[in-house]
Amino acid sequence: MISFIISLGVLVAGYCIYGAVVDKVFGVDPTRKTPAETKADGIDYVSLPWYKIFLIQLLNIAGLGPIFGAIMGALFGPAAFLWIVLGTIFAGGVHDYFSGMLSVRHGGSSISEIVGIYLGDKIRMVMRVFSVVLLLLVGTVFMYGPAGLLANLGLTGIFAHKQFWLLIILAYYFIATVVPVDKVIGRLYPIFGAVLLIMALGVGGALIFGRMPIPEIALKNLHPKGLSIWPMLFITIACGAISGFHATQSPIMARCLPNEKHGRKVFYGAMIGEGIIALIWAAAAMTFFDGGIIGLQAAIAEGGAGLVVNRVSIGLLGTVGGMLAILGVIVCPITSGDTAFRAARLAIADSMKVNQSPVKNRLLVAIPLLAVGFSLTFIDFSIIWRYFAWSNQTLATIVLWTAAAYLAVNKRFHWLSTIPATFMTAVVTTYILQAPEGFRLSTSISYPIGLITAAVILGLFLFKFSKKTVVKTSA
Repeated sequence: MISFIISLGVLVAGYCIYGAVVDKVFGVDPTRKTPAETKADGIDYVSLPWYKIFLIQLLNIAGLGPIFGAIMGALFGPAAFLWIVLGTIFAGGVHDYFSGMLSVRHGGSSISEIVGIYLGDKIRMVMRVFSVVLLLLVGTVFMYGPAGLLANLGLTGIFAHKQFWLLIILAYYFIATVVPVDKVIGRLYPIFGAVLLIMALGVGGALIFGRMPIPEIALKNLHPKGLSIWPMLFITIACGAISGFHATQSPIMARCLPNEKHGRKVFYGAMIGEGIIALIWAAAAMTFFDGGIIGLQAAIAEGGAGLVVNRVSIGLLGTVGGMLAILGVIVCPITSGDTAFRAARLAIADSMKVNQSPVKNRLLVAIPLLAVGFSLTFIDFSIIWRYFAWSNQTLATIVLWTAAAYLAVNKRFHWLSTIPATFMTAVVTTYILQAPEGFRLSTSISYPIGLITAAVILGLFLFKFSKKTVVKTSA
């Protein structure tokens, strides 16, 4: 229990202290006009109050990610607390802040375009494809999953068919992807974001005031299947510590930020909020079930992370908790899926220089995207989806190197991003070398190759950017 409470306090302190450091190193300028003002179009560039942007950003990047990922990561034991806290403060927060603020500085550009500016056109082309494919996978899974849950609620007739719900969700996705950002996302998402926070804080309060036996932090690996902490834990818990998907979402809100001074609250702050949610759910997963980790493993085997959410919510919060659980499991994925398609539309439009103000241009990009996403729901892509977690963290690694490059060429303290970028390079390299869906090499081979690869890339980075000059930015 003590470790859990201290971890919560450290996350809050991380926002106040390290978040301020990140803000200062970036060089925030409250007098500088943002794209929400210089490019206002009433569609994607719409100035919104910072607190609304914070809640929308939290829901966009979170959804069920910090809940499901934390539950799966809880199988490793309380060592997961360390990764959530340290990863959120020193990696995830930095990643999300720079992906948002660099977009603000570059006219609201998508992450692939920003990467190209600092890492070159070849990487830009890779990122364009990489990010759109990732967003399509996210949008499709978050269409497919909720549709299945809705079809299994015990309803009858047409409402018991998954295809019916897929069409309903697709129709909503179409609306949310095309209409101005303040019409649907700006109005509904702050409410859903608040529900996500209330749900997590309710569970956290029940854990603390109910004096649940939350285990203390220890480096001992408790995973029932013996999966190694390095690098499996760092891939399993993504959204609750660092996630490349966030970099695709931050530019959406970068186009709505009214002033740079709110950047830390919106981007770094939302990541801290997600870290708190992940910490709470990891603690609940470790504590709630009889037998601890073994009981958690049995629950996951029976009905997945969704069943864990349902049982924990009802067990700790009663009927209201059960209602929130159902709402969260169904609504949160949908609200991440629609912004995934919206981000994909913006990424494609940016790369092809297609003005998104005319509705016909938005339809020209959105309709094919949604059609591809819907067609993927008819394919068993479980094997492809295994690569999503690795792809997600690989994207995060590239964005961290981009932030490091920005800081280096502007003669600022680049180690703020270089250190977590190097660490994540070692993680993703080691993982793909030893994972079942990768090369299946032994740890005696994958560990040294992963570390050497990270060291070599660090060396190349330091050599390449040692003499770079300032890159001009524009709102």
